[in-house]
Amino acid sequence: MASESGREGGLDAPTRHPLNQNDPKFWDEQELNRELERVYDICHGCRRCVSLCNAFPTLFDLVDESETMEVDGVDVKDYGKVVDQCYLCDLCYMTKCPYVPPHEWNVDFPHLMLRAKAVKFKKGDTKFRDNIITSTDLIGKMATAPVVSGVVNAANRSDTLRGLLDRTMEIHKDARLPQYVRPTLRKQYADRKGNSSAERKVLLFTTCYCNYNEPDIGASVIKVLEHNGVQVSLMNMEHCCGMPKLELGDFKTVEKLMERNIPELFEKARAGYSIVAAVPSCVLMFKQELPLMFPDDERVATVAAAFNDPFEYLFKLHKEGRLNTDFKNQLGDVSYHVACHQRVQNIGPKTKQVLELVPGTTVNNIERCSGHDGTYGVKKETLQYANKIAAPIVRQIKQKEPDHYGSDCPVAGRHIENNLDNGRHHEHPMELLCKAYGLD
Repeated sequence: MASESGREGGLDAPTRHPLNQNDPKFWDEQELNRELERVYDICHGCRRCVSLCNAFPTLFDLVDESETMEVDGVDVKDYGKVVDQCYLCDLCYMTKCPYVPPHEWNVDFPHLMLRAKAVKFKKGDTKFRDNIITSTDLIGKMATAPVVSGVVNAANRSDTLRGLLDRTMEIHKDARLPQYVRPTLRKQYADRKGNSSAERKVLLFTTCYCNYNEPDIGASVIKVLEHNGVQVSLMNMEHCCGMPKLELGDFKTVEKLMERNIPELFEKARAGYSIVAAVPSCVLMFKQELPLMFPDDERVATVAAAFNDPFEYLFKLHKEGRLNTDFKNQLGDVSYHVACHQRVQNIGPKTKQVLELVPGTTVNNIERCSGHDGTYGVKKETLQYANKIAAPIVRQIKQKEPDHYGSDCPVAGRHIENNLDNGRHHEHPMELLCKAYGLD
């Protein structure tokens, strides 16, 4: 029972403290375990996040099966079992927890899990598999090389080779891995010339996934923006945003990637460009996570202020009366999964609002986590949980039988498609907008 001084709720907006990873206390394992015990005890007494992911059921099972049925009965060695189930969707912080800052209990469960992951990584307690599958840029470059892409894609479809991956790398044999596409998005648009006289200019951060796996999504962003009179450019040299390495706790690589990406992004932001990326996790990385890791870096802050979700950017155009609303085709009923990393940007339902500008279009928002996370949904030990978390979304789509379904997060969309398993393909909302404009 919360005390009067620790009352639930409040009228203040949630706020986030810097990660403080340069403080020696951040890496002190005893200090970390004390904080884990404190927060676990608060979560145990509340339990309203039990339905969000598998981290909380894991914690509550550990407590309920202990001798004391309290957190003090849980072996400290088991604290990591909870950490391993957290994939930093951020929903507990942004949508459920009544004790987030500025509440005096100061609970930031995702960033505490991130701290624990970082300490674990620094100790070298990380699987080779996890280091590999979070190296998305490296894998993408290798897998889209001539000849190699065909071999990789064939291997993804081979039961024998998938069985080998299951046994040696612990990549679940039933996890459907993404295909690798040649030419990549960046190569398709390498020699393009934008409208240099356009009043509005956007720098498209293509992202690893849209560059290597589903370039049609990035192409749709370009088509829609240019159809609205916006000049679109690509970076001269782009690297992974760092989110996969952040979720692994590999802060050194995150900093290296930041130093590779930020200088050019900063120069473009200072030159008046807005920056857009089609994957919500990449947007969130630049908008929130990097500023919290490097709060004193003016370049990071400037880039964060210039970064936009693509539908956030389109809605700004609409509010200014600049959005082209000459749509050629209706979309009908759309079941739209709201990606976690878009929800926690606190920009509102911009995708729904823009799509419903299309005549004859109704959008049903599904605000549930897909459970994939990019890596959680392919690991041997977690695929079953990822599928379970996606089940409510799949059930809603089956009940609705919409004309179209999809997610702003293409990885989530693919995971939902795999669980639907009915031959119908997910469609990114930007691809739907292309259909509405008649640009597909």
